[in-house]
Amino acid sequence: MADIVLLSTADWDHPLWTNKQHVACSLAAEGERVLYVESLGLRSVQAKTQDFRRILRRLLLGLRFVRQVRPRVWVLSPLVLPGGSRGLALRLNRLMLRCSVSLACWVLRFRSPWLWTYNPLTLLYLQLKGFALSIYHAVDAVQEQPCMPKALIESEEARLCRSVDQVFTTSPFLAERLSKHTDRICYEANVADRDHFSVALEQRQDPAFADPPELQGIPEPKIGFVGAISSYKLDFALIRSVALRHPEWHFVFIGPQSEGEPSTDLSQLCGLGNVHWLGPKPYSQLPRFLAGFQCAWLPLQCNAYTRAMFPMKFFEYLFAGLPVVSTRIHALRSFEAICSLCPPDPSEFSHQIQQVLAGEGPTLEQRLRGIEGYTYVSRTRRMLKLLRSQGECVG
Repeated sequence: MADIVLLSTADWDHPLWTNKQHVACSLAAEGERVLYVESLGLRSVQAKTQDFRRILRRLLLGLRFVRQVRPRVWVLSPLVLPGGSRGLALRLNRLMLRCSVSLACWVLRFRSPWLWTYNPLTLLYLQLKGFALSIYHAVDAVQEQPCMPKALIESEEARLCRSVDQVFTTSPFLAERLSKHTDRICYEANVADRDHFSVALEQRQDPAFADPPELQGIPEPKIGFVGAISSYKLDFALIRSVALRHPEWHFVFIGPQSEGEPSTDLSQLCGLGNVHWLGPKPYSQLPRFLAGFQCAWLPLQCNAYTRAMFPMKFFEYLFAGLPVVSTRIHALRSFEAICSLCPPDPSEFSHQIQQVLAGEGPTLEQRLRGIEGYTYVSRTRRMLKLLRSQGECVG
């Protein structure tokens, strides 16, 4: 089995788990040992309360050095300057990260570790020659997020793709774009934790099930969204138009606001009586909230970021037994038989939601059959099989 240093772009205890935390857990479930290195902070710090809170959290956790969070999973919170990718800040961050990772590997007795990175700026901080195998897992076009150093990320990502042993991507668009830099690339679609989210389906079919208290005062039908609420992802004008057209429908949003974009402005949605903001909820409680919805939706923007994304929540909704209405983004086109895809048009979204609520469209059985195999267990095993077949390193 392998020892793996996983260089993440997300903190371990973020309320919205991403590929990074799930992959760490699934690798550990396959017997690997994982050192999860929390985000180095790709974008520059903004004068916002949430950024200062993250800095304070990092200082406190950094003093604890390495902490075990799961069997065979340890978390390292490196003390680095967020957004420090140039000049003196870069040199300090490089020194701090290399020293802390080396010390953590020594403490944990990692032998010939692999590097599994999500950070496109990895080569600014770490040398690949110190790892038996190097993997870049591209899950987003992070350079298209607000406040990111776009030119630097694009040039460094290209250099990283040329340097690592294997590149994985979670969307066909990312695979196509990055294939310009390497032929060692494999598209593995995003997946979800089936066992976790299928609990919602079981609860919905249980006559004794009761909605969480936060949902009990909201009339049906409830159309739900769970995820980061940011204007570079969500189409607020579309949401407002659909909500105004159908005051009899209630739209529930669960997740942190302004995630990744401190300037997100929700004012156009405030005051709408059928739009409900519940804030972030613990991952363990999400199935219960999903069980209280009649439909899930993805009212996404059509832009450079969403063109490259494959929303993990798409499979989470489906495993929860919910019909899905989504903006027609690139990655979801091949799943049109099991969901409702439409342009970002209020009339079309309203029509598709109306049909779903009327029981039209693919059946539950058809939807579940269409996502068989899209689980972390299946994908992780395929990825490990490919990596070991290369003969670079056998754990």
